Amino acid sequence: PGFGGQSFLPEAADKVARIRRMIEGRNIRIEVDGGITPETAPAVITAGADVLVAGSSVFRGGSSAYAANIAALRSAGREDKDV
Repeated sequence: PGFGGQSFLPEAADKVARIRRMIEGRNIRIEVDGGITPETAPAVITAGADVLVAGSSVFRGGSSAYAANIAALRSAGREDKDV
């Protein structure tokens, strides 16, 4: 993805897993940006992502929906990760 609102690329989870294996044992965090939603977050977290960037899925529905959108993302991830 190159701009807001684009779809998640499923192959990104495979790339994250490969990078996680390459940096194993090092204090390096992996951040994923692009198509992160409550539905796609679990795949990249399971693959080894530490930080997720979510734009469109947070801002969808206007300011009255922000808190619920963020809560949905957090519940899709593990508590020990930054979501």
